[in-house]
Amino acid sequence: MANFVLAMTGASGAPYALRLLQVLVDAGHDVQLLLSHAATRVLSAEVGLEVDLAQPDLDALLKFQRRPLAEAAQCPGQVRYHSLLDFNAPVASGSAPSSGMIVCPCSMGTLASIAQGISSNLIHRAADVHLKERRKLIVVPRETPLSAIHLENMQRLTTAGGVVLPAMPGFYHQPTTLDDLVDFIVGRICDQLGLSISLTPRWGT
Repeated sequence: MANFVLAMTGASGAPYALRLLQVLVDAGHDVQLLLSHAATRVLSAEVGLEVDLAQPDLDALLKFQRRPLAEAAQCPGQVRYHSLLDFNAPVASGSAPSSGMIVCPCSMGTLASIAQGISSNLIHRAADVHLKERRKLIVVPRETPLSAIHLENMQRLTTAGGVVLPAMPGFYHQPTTLDDLVDFIVGRICDQLGLSISLTPRWGT
């Protein structure tokens, strides 16, 4: 199965990241997990999870409001955590294989660092590796309104080969719960990763 890098940063949108982590693992894919300091504050504020960056409780992240996945694999994937300044981690080098990286949610500060090629932590470096190796890099920003600087950084990242996938859920699938809105975005991320995982009804079906 595939091996993905998932980075959570300090933008609003912790439910998107947690659901994506669960979906990837339940579908049988391995995940290299990265967390910023601000991400732990967002996890605490939005979903009430207290995360220790030195040794996060991965089971708590995987089990938080977990919902069954119709396409669940017989053997779930594994999660491996890397600390923010561990540049010895495999994801810091293009020699380590990866099926793609997702920064979800992606703060404007993280977006700026990636777009400018500033690798001051492992999240920035891993994203830089994916760009230089021409691997899939998806950033999921959640900010409003957007300044000209934000838009310029998004354009710069797109030109460099990244995918900017804002957390803008649609409503044509007639959502009735917050979970439906979260699954819409997570489903679109999975589409960009080339994964056949249907979490919500698609247009025209």
